[in-house]
Amino acid sequence: MERSSPASRFGEPPAAALPDDLREIYETNQTKLGFVPNVFRAYAKRPEHFRAFMHYHDVLMRGPSALSRAEREAIVVAVSSENRCQYCMTAHGAALRILGKDPILAEQIANNWRTADLTPRLRAILGFASRVNEPGFAASDDEIAALRAAGLSDDDIWDIAAIAGFFGFSNRMAGLMDMRPNAEFYAMGRNPTTP
Repeated sequence: MERSSPASRFGEPPAAALPDDLREIYETNQTKLGFVPNVFRAYAKRPEHFRAFMHYHDVLMRGPSALSRAEREAIVVAVSSENRCQYCMTAHGAALRILGKDPILAEQIANNWRTADLTPRLRAILGFASRVNEPGFAASDDEIAALRAAGLSDDDIWDIAAIAGFFGFSNRMAGLMDMRPNAEFYAMGRNPTTP
């Protein structure tokens, strides 16, 4: 699909002018998805920021963790919804629909995770992620104890906070850049015939 708006209010470099590593990321995503996500196009303006952002993103979202990939995406969607970040809610909503294999639950989380049909584990995860997302957040010993009692390890708790904190940052940068979701994200994972 043709993009109807720029990836960022600050513009983007032409693909031919990209450093080799970024151009390779563009090509990989074009081949795999059929498009280059606008987050790549927006961050390409600042290659060092692109690399740092994507490295930490990949550590959090694809690295080793006892949190499933779907649980991690649910955190992103819940936090991004609370922050009203259209880009992250849409792009990661698509990932949650695909990884979670439950488009109805993904939509519930995007609209209001508090009223969604969640397992007790996912409710504890999203409740804590939401707390991390609050202004002036500082975890209490009681909160940590409650998360441990819910079966979450210290590493799980760390991962929840890191993902929520990182996407709080990501949401704010998307707002700064006026980053818009690629149109393709809206249809992804909504029925068995779309990837």
